[in-house]
Amino acid sequence: MRRGRLSLAGQAFVWQLVVLALMIAVGTILAVLDARRDHDLAAEMQVRDVSVTVARSPSTLAAVSSPYPSGLLQPTTERIRAATGMDFIVVMAPDRTRYTHTNPDLIGKPFVGSIDGALAGQTLTETFTGTMGPSIRAVTPVYDNGRVVALVAAGVTRAKISTQVASQLPLILGVAAVGLALAALSSFLISRRLRRQTHGLAPDELRALYEHHDAVLHSVHEGLVVFGDQTEAAEVVNDQARTLLDLPDGPVLRADLPISLQQMSGGVVRDETHVTTDRVLLVNQDLVSWEGREIGTVLTIRDHTELRAVLGELDSVRNFAESLRAQAHEAANRLHTVVTMVELGRPDEAVAFATAELQLSQVLIDRLLAAVGDAALAALLLGKVDQAAERGVSLAISEDTALDSTDPLSAHETVTLAGNLIDNAIDAAAGTVDKRVEVSVCHRDGALWVRVADSGPGMSAQMFSRAAERGYTTKSDHAGLGLALVHRLVDRHRGTITTTAAPHSAVIVRIPLRETP
Repeated sequence: MRRGRLSLAGQAFVWQLVVLALMIAVGTILAVLDARRDHDLAAEMQVRDVSVTVARSPSTLAAVSSPYPSGLLQPTTERIRAATGMDFIVVMAPDRTRYTHTNPDLIGKPFVGSIDGALAGQTLTETFTGTMGPSIRAVTPVYDNGRVVALVAAGVTRAKISTQVASQLPLILGVAAVGLALAALSSFLISRRLRRQTHGLAPDELRALYEHHDAVLHSVHEGLVVFGDQTEAAEVVNDQARTLLDLPDGPVLRADLPISLQQMSGGVVRDETHVTTDRVLLVNQDLVSWEGREIGTVLTIRDHTELRAVLGELDSVRNFAESLRAQAHEAANRLHTVVTMVELGRPDEAVAFATAELQLSQVLIDRLLAAVGDAALAALLLGKVDQAAERGVSLAISEDTALDSTDPLSAHETVTLAGNLIDNAIDAAAGTVDKRVEVSVCHRDGALWVRVADSGPGMSAQMFSRAAERGYTTKSDHAGLGLALVHRLVDRHRGTITTTAAPHSAVIVRIPLRETP
C-alpha cells in the first residue's frame, strides 16, 4: 500500500490549485492597483475641471477685485465643494494668501503647495501633502485683462480616494473568490478524470511502469501488435513484430500487415498459421476489454519457420516409413503367394512371379536414382509412388525427369515444393475415374522446372489465385497451407507458378537458376 505519495492526479490538483490561487491573488492585487489608478486619474481630471471652472467664473474675478474677497468667495466655494465632492477649494492671492478654505481658521494664512506654474499661466496638477494631508490638487490662475490677479486650488485627499477604492474591494474580492472556487472545481474535475486515466498511480510508479513496459516490449521474443478500437494505426508494435512481419520504422497501419493478417476475423483467434514470403507464423488474437467495453485487439506472433521445416522433414520421413510399411505389407503378401505356389508344386511359376515383381520395383528405383542426383528428392518420389498406390492412384515419373542437383532450391525447399504439389494432385486424382498423376522434375532453359499433372478437374484462375492466400483450401479436412507455402517459396526465388486445365490439369513451376558471376 502506498503511503505518503500523492498520485499524479493528486499532485496535478495541488499544483493547479496553487498556481491558480497565485494567479487569482496577483490578479486581485492588480485589480486593486488598477482601481486606485483609475480613481487617481478621475480625481486629477475632476480637480482640474473644478479649479478651472471656478477660476473662469466672473463672480470669482469680481470677488477678488472687491475690498472683502473672503466674505464673497467663502460661501460660494463651500457650496461648490460640497456639490462636487472636493475636500477643499482655495482661492488665494498671488502672494499665497488664502481667501477661502474648508477650515475657516486657515483663511488669511499662506497656501502650502506649488504655485509657480499657475503664476506662469499654466494649470498645474500635483500630489502634495498640505494642511489636510496628502492630496491630489490642481492650481490654475484667475486673469484680469491678461494679468494673473488670483489663483484657485481644488483638491481631493488621498484618504478619500482610498475610501472610494476600499468600497470596491468587496466586489473585487467576491469576484476573486468566485474565480478561485471555479478554478478549484475545474482542477478537481480534471484531477478526477486524470485519476481514472492513470488509475491513481504516482508519477514514479507511472515512470517505472513505462520503463518496465518498454523493456518488456523490446525483450520479448514474440511479436506483439496492439490496435485500438476502430483504429487503423497500431498503438503498440514491438521490435520482434517488425522483424517477423517486415514492417518499416514509424507508425504501422493495418494496411502494412500481410494480406492474410489484414483479412483476419475480428474475434478471438487461437494458433492460426499464416505464411509470409520468408516465414511461417503462428498468430493469436485476443480482444482487450476494460470495464465491460472492448478497447482494442492484441496480436501475438511466433515464428514457426524452423518448426515447420522440421515438421516437413518429419512428414517426409513419415511418408517414407509408410511407404516402407506398405512395401513390407505388399512383400509379405507376395512372399505368401510364392510360398503357397511352391507348396502346390509349382516352383517355376513361383520364381517367375517373384522375379517379375522384383524387376518392376527395381527398374523404378534404378531409374530414379540415376535420374535424380538428390537422395531426399528421390526418396520423396519413391514414397509418393507407394503412397498414391495405397489410395488407388497411379503416380508416374515422366521420362524427362533428370537433374544433377536441386539448384537453385535447397533439398528442404525442393521437398516442400514437390511434396505439396504431389499431395494436392493425389487428392484431386483420387476422386476421378482414371486416378492418374504424372510428375516431372528437370533443369531446362536456365531454370528448374517442376510439373505435376493429374486427372482431376483442375482449378480456375480465380481459385488458383486464392490458393496463394493463407488458409484457403477446397478440401474441408485440410488447413490450406500447402499451396500457400508453394507460392511463397516461388515468390522468394523470383519464380513463376501457373496452372492449366487442358488437356490435363497441371501445375507448372519455373525457378530461374542463379546467375554465375
